[in-house]
Parts: sequence; C-alpha cells; structure tokens
Amino acid sequence: MLNNIIDDSQSQQLLKLIGEAENIVLCCHMNPDGDALGSCLGWADYLHTIHGKEAQIIIPDQYPDYLQWLPNSEKIIRYDKHREGCDWTLAHCDLIFCLDFNSPNRVDQMQQALCESPAKKVLIDHHLDPTVDAVLTISHPEASSTCELVFRLVWQLGGFELTTKHFAVPIYCGMMTDTGGFTYNSSDPDIFFIISQLLTKHFNKDKVYRNVYHNFSENRLHLMGYVMYEKLVVDPQRHASYFTLTRKDLKRFHFVKGDAEGLVNMPLQIKGHKLSISLREDTEKDNLVWVSLRSVDQVPCNKMAERFFNGGGHLNASGGRLNCSIDEAVKTAQQAILAFEQELR
Repeated sequence: MLNNIIDDSQSQQLLKLIGEAENIVLCCHMNPDGDALGSCLGWADYLHTIHGKEAQIIIPDQYPDYLQWLPNSEKIIRYDKHREGCDWTLAHCDLIFCLDFNSPNRVDQMQQALCESPAKKVLIDHHLDPTVDAVLTISHPEASSTCELVFRLVWQLGGFELTTKHFAVPIYCGMMTDTGGFTYNSSDPDIFFIISQLLTKHFNKDKVYRNVYHNFSENRLHLMGYVMYEKLVVDPQRHASYFTLTRKDLKRFHFVKGDAEGLVNMPLQIKGHKLSISLREDTEKDNLVWVSLRSVDQVPCNKMAERFFNGGGHLNASGGRLNCSIDEAVKTAQQAILAFEQELR
C-alpha cells in the first residue's frame, strides 16, 4: 500500500477546490518534457473521468515530436502560438494547477499572465524549493517524477479504479522519461508497484518505450555520431566531459525540437565517468545557450547548475541557461568542472 502524500485536511481542500471550480487550467514548464506533459495529461484525464471537469492545458512553447502521440495531446494549447487567447483564459479561470515546475520563471513568457491571474493555484511538483504562490503546495523532491505524484494523488483520492489507459499511458511515459527508462532515481520499490497498477489498464509499455526512444529521424542519428566523435571533450582526470551544439551544427543536421534529447546522457557510458554537460545554442536568439547536466552517484549537478548556469534541478539531472556566446559558455563549463573537482575525483 502506498503512503499518503497529503494529509486529510489537504485532501478535503483539494477536492473542495476541484468541486467549486468552473474553469480549470493546467500548465507546466517551458520546453516541456515527458513528465511535464504526462502529468498534465494524466491529471486532466482524472479531472474529466472522476469529477466531470474539462480542464484546459496551456504550455509555454513547443514540445518534442516524439511526445505528440500521447493521448489527448492534440487538445494542448501553446502559449507562444495563442498568446492573446491564453492570456484571456488565465485571467478568467478560477483554478490553476501548476505541474512539474517550482518557480514562476520556469514558464518563461507565461510568467506575467500566470502570476497576475486571480485564480487559486495548486502546485504539484518534485523540484526543490518551490516558490509558486499557491493555496495548496504538494511538493515532494524525493519523488521520481511529477507523474508519480499525480498517480499517488489519484490513488489516495480513490479515483484510480475508474481511470483508463488514457490516464495510465501519459503517467507511465512521464515516469519512464524522468528516470531515463527507470535507470536512475528509481530505486524506491513503490515505483514498481505503481507501474504494476498502471499496467492493469492494458496498454503496451514496450510500445510506449519505442514511441519515445525509437522515434527519431535519420538526421538525429547522424547528429549523435557527430557529437560523440567530433564535439565531445573529455577530461579523464576529473571524470567529466562537455560538448557544444552550435547553431551551425543544428542547421547542418536539420535539427528539430527533441533531437538533442538524451545526448547528454551518452558520455556517462564511459567507464568511471561522473559528469556530462551539454551546451546548445538557441536556434533563434543570439547569445543564449541552453545547458543540460547529468551526473552519477553523489555528484551534485543541481548545485553546479545553480552556481554556474542560472539553473537548478535534481541531484543527477539539472539544467540552466547562459546569456553569452558559445565560447564563453565553454569557459564557464570548464570553470564549473574545476570548481567541483573534489566531488568528481
């Protein structure tokens, strides 16, 4: 049996908020990943199935092609494409669920509309140090994913039996992607109990895996080989590495959103490797470099992200961004590796 993640008074508060709401919005962070989309789609399905509520999902910007097969994803509205309508919706809704982000700045250009909305806000998230101004904060950084928290809430509230694979598939997908196919941050036995219950909804988990990890273009494969052979810089003494993806590189390999997914994990296959850093130029904005960090064991790439890359995240998976040239970003990455030399040796 799963432990409750909210107490009885919070359960009643949550159910009351849902029951009284007439216009509900769900939102997630910019550059949505599987956990962000999965938690939104799963929670929206729960609200529909159990409470008869039709929630609108509004996301800041584009999500990867390899997630466009998720059930009901066609109903998602992109803020960057429909700003005026989304602003109106956020201004006139009465309940907003903030899923998979801990700070308003994670929604990027949606931040002002979100913060100025008079709607009551509920936060459901697994990142450290939440700062969203919410009437109810459900924050568990120890959880594998926000999708895990959504499952636990639905389970605790007694709604799981009535859900279908339209709930189970996005929740499973989010848990899978946020743990790298259950290869990290997934040692809690409860995770596998949750998976066993999701599978009672009769979906093909192997197909979910293929849809996510075997759904790339030929260009993506060429990009992977190019990065590992030409761009990877390894510091064997400190068991760390970094690589860059310039706008020229991205254009050469006909980059589409999602093509860089997982590349930062690959150097960790090197024996004894402890840290990998990806530095990717934005495809449109000058002097904007997106940073992804992955580590193993107790190497705190979240602290590195906070200190050097204007970001944060989890112990072994974090991100950030730099407003500088790619050459300056490389220097920052080198400084970060030196600063954490003791942890990396």
